[in-house]
Amino acid sequence: MESDGRHDMKHASVPKLRPVPQIGSIRVLDRPYDGVVGVKLSQPRRRFVKPINAADSSVPIIASEAIKTEEVDFEQLASQLDNASPLQIMDRALAKFGNDIAIAFSGAEDVALIEYARLTGRPFRVFSLDTGRLNPETYRYFEAVEKHYGIRIEYMFPDAFEVQALVRSKGLFSFYEDGHQECCRVRKVRPLRRALKGLRAWITGQRKDQSPGTRSEIPVVQVDPAFEGIDGGTGSLIKWNPVANMKGNDIWNFLRTMNVPVNSLHSQGYISIGCEPCTRAVLPGQHEREGRWWWEDAKAKECGLHKGNIKQEDDAHLNGNGVVHANGTATVADIFNTQNVVSLSRTGIENLIRLENRRKPWLVVLYAPWCPYCQDMEESYVDLAEKLAGSGVKVGKFRADGDQKEFAKHELKLGSFPTILFFPEHSSQPIKYPSEKRDVDSLMAFVNALR
Repeated sequence: MESDGRHDMKHASVPKLRPVPQIGSIRVLDRPYDGVVGVKLSQPRRRFVKPINAADSSVPIIASEAIKTEEVDFEQLASQLDNASPLQIMDRALAKFGNDIAIAFSGAEDVALIEYARLTGRPFRVFSLDTGRLNPETYRYFEAVEKHYGIRIEYMFPDAFEVQALVRSKGLFSFYEDGHQECCRVRKVRPLRRALKGLRAWITGQRKDQSPGTRSEIPVVQVDPAFEGIDGGTGSLIKWNPVANMKGNDIWNFLRTMNVPVNSLHSQGYISIGCEPCTRAVLPGQHEREGRWWWEDAKAKECGLHKGNIKQEDDAHLNGNGVVHANGTATVADIFNTQNVVSLSRTGIENLIRLENRRKPWLVVLYAPWCPYCQDMEESYVDLAEKLAGSGVKVGKFRADGDQKEFAKHELKLGSFPTILFFPEHSSQPIKYPSEKRDVDSLMAFVNALR
């Protein structure tokens, strides 16, 4: 069919270009703004965007080249970038995906991602999940970050009807009784899923050392195994983890050097920061993830945002090495190995429970060698055993995972790993150490108060 030219001319007009300022965040205007990155991007190569903090005009921006994941071997790319600096990885991510990528910001030390993005000199987008239950300090911190970088964080919120249904049926604090997964699914995972459906890639602050049992194999870039991007389907979203290989202290050295504002909760002992009811300060001898969902087992301390990077339960037990047996235990290097710590068998711990008149008091830790929190207290427990040597107090350990876990829960008050018990001389009932402080002085004070 021939055209008379009128239709073609109607769509050939192009608005006058204006200079685009350096910005920290941009919003897509394909349709009315309905949340952050969850807007639908209908044209893959040419978009009209409104720069935040810029003059009120529609400026045509050439978006990054649409990249299909099958055209890039991201495993190979991850291998190539494994020794690259976070700045190099960030620059590569922003250059490759342009306006189709955004930084996920939680309001904690992952502000380093925003600083690295700024240092690249490229435009970038930042989004965050407002669960409605964050600490007041975190909300104030969001504003400080926006002012510091001259950006607007794009917030995603949970569905009001889903939150209403959850709270009306189970109350405000049901997670203390039946676990945090349901609340996190409503307040975090589903809003994140909506956000990512408007992107082709996202940038996270995951590090391998954050949770050794579940995050130890995070690559710097990967095809997201759990969420979908704008094109839909498996493999439609790329996940970048620029600081995967950094240690926590390296992150903090970087933030101090660059004079980056940080959440005031960090100065109060908080390391990993989430929702107010589920986050607390970390005490001496504790791993940083112990400040999250402290009432749950060690391997449950994930909210679901990065479930694609969480190793399966058996792998988590291994902590990256060893062999899993059918009973759920793992061949993994044991801990608390010293001549001053007695390794108790099932028969040994049962005999200790039955004794009503012990010759000596006992201090026993119930542990699992794959548990990162047990690993973190190993040094202090070994030091304590050395100090108690010859004092009349016996120090022991009992591996309480696998086949022994149900027994330990029923007979030994096991709640989570590690659990520390004191068996007095003239009492059959063990006394559970009530504190989360696992430094030598705190443990010694507990022993001295009871012996």
